[in-house]
Order: sequence, then C-alpha cells, then structure tokens
Amino acid sequence: MMKNKLVGILVVTAMLFASCDNSMKGKNTNSSGDIAVYVEESYKPLFETSIYTFEAQYPLSNIRQSYLSETEVIEAFMTGKTSTICITRDFTDAEKKALREKSNVEVRSYKLAIDAIALIIHPENTDTLFTVDRIKAILKGQDTLWTGSNRKINVVFDKPNSANFHYLKHLADVETLPSNVYAVNSNEEVINFVKDNRNAIGVIGVNWISDDDDPATLNFKDGIKVVEVSKGENQEYFKPFQAYIYDEYHKQAGYPLVREAWLITKGGRMTLDGGFTNFMIGEKGQLIVHKSALIPAKMIGRVVNVVGQ
Repeated sequence: MMKNKLVGILVVTAMLFASCDNSMKGKNTNSSGDIAVYVEESYKPLFETSIYTFEAQYPLSNIRQSYLSETEVIEAFMTGKTSTICITRDFTDAEKKALREKSNVEVRSYKLAIDAIALIIHPENTDTLFTVDRIKAILKGQDTLWTGSNRKINVVFDKPNSANFHYLKHLADVETLPSNVYAVNSNEEVINFVKDNRNAIGVIGVNWISDDDDPATLNFKDGIKVVEVSKGENQEYFKPFQAYIYDEYHKQAGYPLVREAWLITKGGRMTLDGGFTNFMIGEKGQLIVHKSALIPAKMIGRVVNVVGQ
C-alpha cells in the first residue's frame, strides 16, 4: 500500500514538472524561447562553445547563430533580423540614437572580451618577426617581398567588410588595400590557404587558434606558424598569447595587435536575448572567455584558502 502511494506521488510529481516544462515551451523568457544571434566570424569558436553550454543549461532555449562579416552583422541588427550581436566595437552615440528614433528600443552594449589579430605563415617560412611599421608597409604595398628572397608576399584575410578587414585598413590608414592583399571566405579558409601556400601571410582572429583544449584549434594550428610582432625595431617581440594580450591592453607593454569584443542587444531584459547576454557577461560566460585564452572583460576572481602549517 505504501509502495503504491509512493509511486503515485512520483507520477504526479513528474506530471507536474512535465506540465511546467510544457507550459514554458515557446515562451520567450530568460531561459526559454527561440532567438537569432549574429556574430562576427572572428568569434565563432567562442560562441560555438558558449551557445552549446547555455542551451545545455537551459533545455527550453534555442539560439540560432549566424557567423558573418562585421558589416553584415551590423546590418542584420539595424534591419531587425536579430536583437543580439557580437562585433569588435561599441555602437556610436549616433547609431544608438538612430535606433531609438527608428524603433523606440533601448540598445545596451557590454564589453565582452579583449582579443587580438593573429598573423600566420607557412611552417617553412623563416621570416617570423614583424614590426608594426613593417606590417603597415606591406598593407600599403611598399614592402612586397619576403626577407632575403624574391618571393612575393601575399596577404589573405577572411572576407570583405569583416572585422579583420576593417582592422587592417585602420592599422595602415588606407582606404583601399593593394592587389596582393585579398579575401577568401572565412578565418578557417585563411588557415587552410596558408597551410598550402608558402608565400602567404594570413590574418585571422586569434580566437581561432587560442584554445589549446579544443581539438579543432589544435588541428588548425597544425601546419602553420604564428608570427611574433614588435612595436618597433630593437623592441621585444610577442606572440598573441593571453598574458601578452592582457599586458598590452592594460599596460601598453605586450602584443600590439589587440582589440575588443562587444555584445550588443536590444532585446528585453526578461527575454531570451537578455538571459543569454547576462550569461555571456556573467561569471559562467566570462569563464568560457578565459578558457578560450581571450581576456575576460570582467576579470574572474579566485578564492585561495591558505592553510597554516
């Protein structure tokens, strides 16, 4: 008799939980619903992990991610295709004002991480040290040959109007890039192109090769060299390691080619857009950023208990 009562209680409890779950299906809350998130392709590895983790924690959530160039991501946000994006800059006050006037919505922006541009070359290439001035000269078409050879330098980046493309133009302070600087279709294609072309130097977001615990990252790194960069002649050269990105951003004394990642949303605070945004800028999301070997915008504290002898 007692066993039957216990079974009955368990069945009723399960039905209540199932009813609760069913009642939440389709509803847009902090932990349930269906949204589209557009991300600059430089951050695909970070967001693949982050979205997988978020959806595992909140099974009633469904996040449809699109990885595009920065210009395309911004256009999708402006035209209402998405309410949450990740790009390499904050919106200007003018852009936020235009959105308020057009849609009467609040636009909230959060610094998500500090990352960097990485330069990669073929493993047989021995020309592995670059100053910022030399990079600028290459991007202006003033330096066209690999050191000590007649081999032409070919620079390849992910796609037109990407964050990497805009970074190169801003760094060189040019409106157009020379004919030996051209685009493929993704950061992954840049990596594969460099593996197959001895004369190429690739420009990628460091997130694609930063997480040594990710098998995909290890596969990408197999068959390339990462260039060391210095601010000038007779100054120290750095690779885009996490510590050196941190030192440059906070102390101006590390790897020079750093930038920021920004999460921007116009979704309501109590919607899935709001829930995912809070996850990314909160402790769990920032731990994923740290594990990806980028610099969290919010430094993660760690409590250490010291036991006396």
